[in-house]
Amino acid sequence: MRIISGKYKSKRINAPNNLPVRPTTDMAKEALFNILNNYYYFDQISVLDLFAGIGSISFEFASRGTQKIITVDKHQGCIKFIHEINKELNSNLIIIKSNVYTFLERTNQKFDVIFADPPYDFSDEKFQRIVDLVFEKKLLNTKGMLIVEHSNNTDLSQNPSFTQKKKYGSNLFSFFEQSEDL
Repeated sequence: MRIISGKYKSKRINAPNNLPVRPTTDMAKEALFNILNNYYYFDQISVLDLFAGIGSISFEFASRGTQKIITVDKHQGCIKFIHEINKELNSNLIIIKSNVYTFLERTNQKFDVIFADPPYDFSDEKFQRIVDLVFEKKLLNTKGMLIVEHSNNTDLSQNPSFTQKKKYGSNLFSFFEQSEDL
């Protein structure tokens, strides 16, 4: 895995074999950030990265100038690895070891972008619970976006906040947007 663009461009971040992660592919990540580049100035947004794994998405945002990035994962090995890379890059991630659902239920912060990359073998109900919590708790700023990465086996398009789905290889991203009236 490498950082695609920004001040850490081309930096390789390789997950240790003992971590339970499936990092977003470089191709899918590049496509995702090309989409986000049309919506946001990265240095002016706040980001929440859920099920962060090795922090691939968080470090990509940091490389592009995002100042407020909260990174959440429950696996101690992943948290330790993210701390190590964060220190090496002298980056500014806020790293939280927590169950994602617990974090979403307890936080009152709002974000411009929330990215969730749960295990692909999650049930549809678990995927949907992420979306429901984000919108029930009103965790997105106006014009905010939730992006959920998943496999072909998951369909989140019935949610009223769903806007589009994009496929890149075996990676699918479902996009949800906060309406302007909240």
